[in-house]
Amino acid sequence: MTARLRWFWARLDANYWFYPALFVVGAVLLAIVTLWLDHHGHGAFVERIGPPLAPTPNSAHTMLQIIAGAMLGAAATVFSITIAAVAYASGTYGPRLLANFLEDKGNQFSLATLIGTFVYALCVLNSVRMDENGQPGFVPQISLIGAYLLTALSVGVIVYLLNHIPSSIRINHVLEGIGRRLLGDIRSRFPDEDKGSPVDEADAGESLYASGTGYVQLIDFSGLTRLAREKDCTIALEVRTGDFVHRGKALARICGGTAEGGLAETLASHFTLGAVRTPEQDIQFLFDELVEIGLRALSPGINDPFTAITAMHWLGAATAELGQRDLRKREGLDDGVRRVFPLPDDFDHFAARGFGAIRGAVATSPIAARVMLDTLADACGPIRNGERRAILHGEADALIELARNALAGPDLAVVEAQYAAARARMA
Repeated sequence: MTARLRWFWARLDANYWFYPALFVVGAVLLAIVTLWLDHHGHGAFVERIGPPLAPTPNSAHTMLQIIAGAMLGAAATVFSITIAAVAYASGTYGPRLLANFLEDKGNQFSLATLIGTFVYALCVLNSVRMDENGQPGFVPQISLIGAYLLTALSVGVIVYLLNHIPSSIRINHVLEGIGRRLLGDIRSRFPDEDKGSPVDEADAGESLYASGTGYVQLIDFSGLTRLAREKDCTIALEVRTGDFVHRGKALARICGGTAEGGLAETLASHFTLGAVRTPEQDIQFLFDELVEIGLRALSPGINDPFTAITAMHWLGAATAELGQRDLRKREGLDDGVRRVFPLPDDFDHFAARGFGAIRGAVATSPIAARVMLDTLADACGPIRNGERRAILHGEADALIELARNALAGPDLAVVEAQYAAARARMA
């Protein structure tokens, strides 16, 4: 349940409408509080100060109308600019990055502030009473000051957006956001340093199959651990977060028990399936984003090797971090006894998803090939595990083989020299 609540909050927090809706509720509540203060005479001190803080009902009515109209127009403009930036970025860098821009907290809070100010101004506007039939009007002074303050905040938000949106679609900024999130996820997912400990392996058992279709977005490991304890068995997973499953695909094997009694349905309920992959439990998703940007940059239609170089630098940082980590997963442990065996994410798997996936395109670019060889040597430096170092050696060997087929003449000679230097550093 805890894992599901965290996943639900992560999905809710990523929605573009969530914070604007929350700010609308907050604006209504704030208006109720300030209007209560005004109706109970707490705004009398403002009237004693006089203009410009104590306007007439007519001027207050006009001012609130202007604020409400301006905020609605500004919110529409902000939304249009954001959508234009998202369309440009997803078309240039890849549709997989669409969620990154929609989840951007700067865009979400800015739109929420403008809409919240609009709603607050409407609520206060409704309480202003004009002078009629000899009856004095009513101006909610404290509420009006609140509207002024929110308007000033909204102006600051607009200025912030004019700088934030162009900056957020710069490719170096995009790659840095993905890379830093990837490094943070690696450190939190694999907190221990590598000591060469072998990965736990489960015994053979009876397979349990999926009944739904979609990408695995969440695996409730705590729920699976409780289920294994109740059934006095162990569960070995056959899929990881981010894999696509369909009816009849094996989800897990049950060892030491039987699949009778609705166990298959109960186990399947601990897997959340959806139409898209999400990065919450899926480190590979962030690897794929970096690779996608690099592949697009190296495509003949774009031919931007320097963007691919930046992507490879972040891939190298993530690979070096993984190479120093104990990649055994903590999930599935019950008082030190492993009851759930996640599908292992060994170092070879991540190297193949990163450098292995981009290798073919890199081999066609002399600049990118040289940088990849240098990046592999840098990533290999802090890694002490011999098997993992050999995997990076293999990536360098595979790259030079492809480069020998794709390049010729001086370009190939330069890459060959860089390969020799990289191998010497990696030895």
